[in-house]
Amino acid sequence: MITVTEKAKNKIMNLRLEEGYNDEYNLRVGVEGGGCSGLQYVLKFDNSLTDKDTIVDCVEFKVLIDKKSLLYLIGTELDYSDGLNGKGFVWNNPN
Repeated sequence: MITVTEKAKNKIMNLRLEEGYNDEYNLRVGVEGGGCSGLQYVLKFDNSLTDKDTIVDCVEFKVLIDKKSLLYLIGTELDYSDGLNGKGFVWNNPN
């Protein structure tokens, strides 16, 4: 599975509120073609759930991961950086 740090959770909850999504929307994470390595991470708010999704409960929201992306994300930590080197989500992926 993946883990989400407290800093990332707080940012996700703030973004969900700022963008006008209610509590029915969860965070969908995935991997799709593109980027330097041929793959790129995807984050978006989603209120749909399929039988092919794996769900990680973060109390305030759920993280939805499709089965294909799960293979690339097992053991990954999602963090948020707001340091001098830039702001944004950071994927710490051992794979």
